[in-house]
Amino acid sequence: MNTHEAGDVPVTARRHGPLHGLLVLDITRVVAGPYCSMILADLGARVIKIEHPEDPDYVRDFPPFIGNGDERFSAFFARYNRHKEGITLNLKHEAGRALLKQLAARADVLVENFRPGTMQRFGVGYETLRAENPKLVYASISGFGQTGPNALKPGFDNSGQATGGLWSMNGFPDRAPVRVGTIVGDVSATLFATIGVLAAVREAERTGQGQMVDVSQQDSVLALTENAVVKYTVDGDTAGPLGNDHPFVRPYGQFPCKDGHVFFGGYNDKLWALSCRKFGTPELVTDPEIDTMAKRFDLSVYERRVKPIVEAWFQDRTKHELEAIAGDDIPLCAVKNIKEVVEDPHIAARNMIVDVAYAAGKVGMFGTPIKLSATPADPRGHAPRLGQHNHEVYAELLGLDADALDELKKTGAV
Repeated sequence: MNTHEAGDVPVTARRHGPLHGLLVLDITRVVAGPYCSMILADLGARVIKIEHPEDPDYVRDFPPFIGNGDERFSAFFARYNRHKEGITLNLKHEAGRALLKQLAARADVLVENFRPGTMQRFGVGYETLRAENPKLVYASISGFGQTGPNALKPGFDNSGQATGGLWSMNGFPDRAPVRVGTIVGDVSATLFATIGVLAAVREAERTGQGQMVDVSQQDSVLALTENAVVKYTVDGDTAGPLGNDHPFVRPYGQFPCKDGHVFFGGYNDKLWALSCRKFGTPELVTDPEIDTMAKRFDLSVYERRVKPIVEAWFQDRTKHELEAIAGDDIPLCAVKNIKEVVEDPHIAARNMIVDVAYAAGKVGMFGTPIKLSATPADPRGHAPRLGQHNHEVYAELLGLDADALDELKKTGAV
C-alpha cells in the first residue's frame, strides 16, 4: 500500500494534476456531493469544504473510527473528503451569506446537495450567485432533481434505488426484490454530477458563461438499468429480479466451487468450446443438444444439461484452481469478498488501496480508478478537521485578518 503522511507544507501548495487551478466550493454532506468534489480534488482541483459551525457534515460521526477522545476521526468521512480544505460558514447568518457570495465570486464551481429550494431560501441560490460570478458552474445533486412534481421530496440512496427501478430488478425471482448492497443511488449521482461539472467547466472556459448542473439520484439510477427500459418500451416486458442469471445469455453467472463461488461467462460458441476442452470434456463441443449458443440459452436445456455440466466442472476445484485453468482465455474469476479484494496483488498493482496516515492512526481507503498517463490523479490526501483552514482560506481569498475572523466567529457567522 502507498502511504501518505501529513507534512508542514500548506495544503494549497501540494495540489497538482489536470484540474490544478480550479477552485471548488463544496457545500455538501454524506456521500453523493462529497464524493463528487473529492474526485475533482483527486484530479488537482482546490476544494474548500464548507460546513455549518454547529451542525457539520454528520458523517463525521460515522464508523469506523481511528483514535480516541479529541483525536477520534471518522474513516468514513476521511475517505470522501480527502484533499479538501475545511472552513465553517453559517448560511442562516447574514454575514455568513455575504461570505459565501464573496467566495462564489472567486470560485469556478460550487457543489451542493440540499433539497431543492433550500439554497434559494437562504438567499444564495444559483441565480443570486450567478449575479456575483457569471462564470460559476453550480452543481446541485438531489433525490429527484430541481424540476418535476416530486422535486421537493426528501431523497436518500434507497429513494433513488426504489424510484429509479433498480431495486425492483435486484434479487431472485421467487423472492421479494433486494436493495443493491451498496449506495449505488448516491454513487451514480456522484459520477453523473462529476461528468456534468467537467462539461460545464469546459463550456465556461470557452464562453465565459457558467450554468447549473442538475443531477438527481432517481435519474441516475434509471440510467443504470441497462436493457430494462427498451425491453418495456419495445416489447412491453417489465424487468424483474433475475438472481445470478442474465436476460439473454447462458451460462453467464455465479457457480459454486469447492471453497466459494466463481463467475463464469463461457456463453458464446467459441468460449463454450474452449471451456469444454479445458475442463476435459471435448466431446460436448459437438453434442447436438447444446452445440450452439441459442440452444444453450433455452432455459429448459440450460437447467437440464448445461448447468449440471458447469457445476460438475467446478464442484471439486477451488477458486484458485479454476482461475488457473481458465488463465487468460475464458472469463472465469473468483467471487471475492472485500478482504480478498483489498489483499489482491492486482489491486495493489493498480494502486487501488492507499494508506493515509493521521495523527490518530492509519486509514486504508480506495484509490482512484481514473488512470491518466501524463497527469495522474492523486488519491492520497487528508480530510480536514471542522474549520481547520478558516484562517488560511479567509485570509487568502477574502483578505480577512485574524481579528475580523474572530469577530465573525463571535457572532456565529463562521
